[in-house]
Amino acid sequence: MPASKRAERSPGAKRTVAKPARTVVQPDKKELLRRLNRIEGQVRGIAQMIEADRYCIDVLTQLAAIRSALDATALGLTENHVHHCVSGAIEAGHGSAAVDELMQVLRRFAR
Repeated sequence: MPASKRAERSPGAKRTVAKPARTVVQPDKKELLRRLNRIEGQVRGIAQMIEADRYCIDVLTQLAAIRSALDATALGLTENHVHHCVSGAIEAGHGSAAVDELMQVLRRFAR
C-alpha cells in the first residue's frame, strides 16, 4: 500500500475486502432497462417541478409513482432471482445460503 494511502487510514481502521462481482444474465434486460430509463425521466421531471415551484401535492404524487415503479421493478427482479438463481442454488445443494441471502434483501424492502 502506498504511504499516502496508509496515512489516510487511521491505525485502528479495518480493511474491507470487496466480494468478487457475481453476474447474471437478466432474462428481461431490455424491459428492466426501459423501466429504469422511464423512472430516471420521472426523477428529472420532479426536479423540474421543484425548480418551477410546483404544488407540493403534485410533487408528492409523482414521488409516489416513482416509488411504485421502483417497487414493481424490484419485484420483477426478485421473481427472476427466485426462478433462476435460488432454484439453481437449491438444485446444486446451496439452497439454504441462497434463501438466507434472499431474506436479507427482502428485509431491506420491509423497512
